[in-house]
Amino acid sequence: MNFRNIILGLTFAIGLVSCESLDVEPEGFYSDENFYKSLEDAEASVLYAYDALTLVSYAPVTFYLAELSSDNCVVKPDEGADAQEFVNWEVSSQNDLLLQFYRSAYIAINRANAVIENVEGRGFNEADEKRLLGEALFLRAYNHFNVVKAFGLAPLQRSLIDRLDETTAVLPADMEEVYNFLIEDLTTAIDYLEVNRVVGRADKVAAQALLAKVYLFAASAKESGVPNYNAISESVDNLYAKAAEYSGAVLNTQGEYYHDNNLQNIYDVNAPNGPEHIFILSMDRSGTKEGDYSKLSKYFIPWIGGATVYLRNTDDSFSATHDGWSVFQTTDDLFTSYEVDDKRRNELIVSEVYDETGTFLGTIGDGTVQYPFTRKYIDPEFEGDKTSTRPYLIRYSDIQLVYAEATANADGLVHYNQIRNRAGVSELASLGGLSQEEFRALVIEERQRELAYEGDRLWDLRRKNMVQSEVFQAAGLSPNAVSFYPIPQREIDLNPNIN
Repeated sequence: MNFRNIILGLTFAIGLVSCESLDVEPEGFYSDENFYKSLEDAEASVLYAYDALTLVSYAPVTFYLAELSSDNCVVKPDEGADAQEFVNWEVSSQNDLLLQFYRSAYIAINRANAVIENVEGRGFNEADEKRLLGEALFLRAYNHFNVVKAFGLAPLQRSLIDRLDETTAVLPADMEEVYNFLIEDLTTAIDYLEVNRVVGRADKVAAQALLAKVYLFAASAKESGVPNYNAISESVDNLYAKAAEYSGAVLNTQGEYYHDNNLQNIYDVNAPNGPEHIFILSMDRSGTKEGDYSKLSKYFIPWIGGATVYLRNTDDSFSATHDGWSVFQTTDDLFTSYEVDDKRRNELIVSEVYDETGTFLGTIGDGTVQYPFTRKYIDPEFEGDKTSTRPYLIRYSDIQLVYAEATANADGLVHYNQIRNRAGVSELASLGGLSQEEFRALVIEERQRELAYEGDRLWDLRRKNMVQSEVFQAAGLSPNAVSFYPIPQREIDLNPNIN
């Protein structure tokens, strides 16, 4: 393989170029003309595009943006000022975590564009060409959607950056342009892809699921009066109908992915190919650098004396875990949102720990455990700080709740109740006496409980225009301030077309 590296990455994404860039290790690339001559070359390029999702400046940072600014988590008191800004709703354009997320998203977009521009017409068989292009289009849409949820109107990078004069992309005219771009990429990806489960990669079902989430976000944001979303010309009803169509396709037209009735199976770190996982990152404790392996568990687990501790399982066996850094701490609002017999509270949130013999060590009440913490990111086979814990990017249950919210009818109620039944809490007998708006509010509440700690909560609050009603720290801010983070000042300084 003969790569020509150029300064993209952390210093060259969308207007990220300065004289300081030359001292920074490049994180992005585009290929020489003598690359992409074999299918193996093209596969390597696609894998490189996926690899951007595991950047330390992207995957863990997502939780700062989406969980700390919500009513799910607060941050430990001595965490850095940038993290405190998210909890306090004082995020400025100088925030370094925000800058990392922004730049990493565009690194990922540029790597996807490298595939899109170089695979077509290389003489590969049609099936391979479509698969590679479909995955790249999915990734371009996935990362642009991350940018839109975080920043609103931000540059759309439609082509590969391979010259300095291409680094000053303009802002889209409006949300209509943004969503048309996302929808076009994803509908093409759906056409090109087949159902083909591979851990860490996207297939047809992943593209359908993401498109359903895109339509749902647009529908609810326009309906709720989120700034800039009135520019979308499609009616709210039609947007909800499209969200229902594509989520329905996930639920009803394939059998590879399905509802897992066992909560423990979903979060089994050694089963990333379980039926729930439509799109999940490929990270493994055997990796040699962070990003290949994961430290995600360290963020959610409290510090417990620097020791290995053991968690009691539902069958009274025990699972080992290292302790953590106490970064993302569960709020009372989240913990008390669960009914007392909810399995997602009693089986997936930990309040007490044991030693290797099963002897009780302590609990929250005696101060041994600082706060209730999630079991969603536990690896009993951890190697030091190295784990196989992975962010859950798209789960089947997420799409069930997308369908329930989009349809707001008896069909949607079936999926809403299936989620609640698995959690061991009462089902909703019927929609009698409930308006669509009222049922959709129940779905949002269920999404908080079901998808807690998975990086969705702030986006749900934003699209429903609920930030200020649920997060008291956001009181008094402008509609734009609660709906969008500021584009990093560094990017504005480097790109005169961002204003």
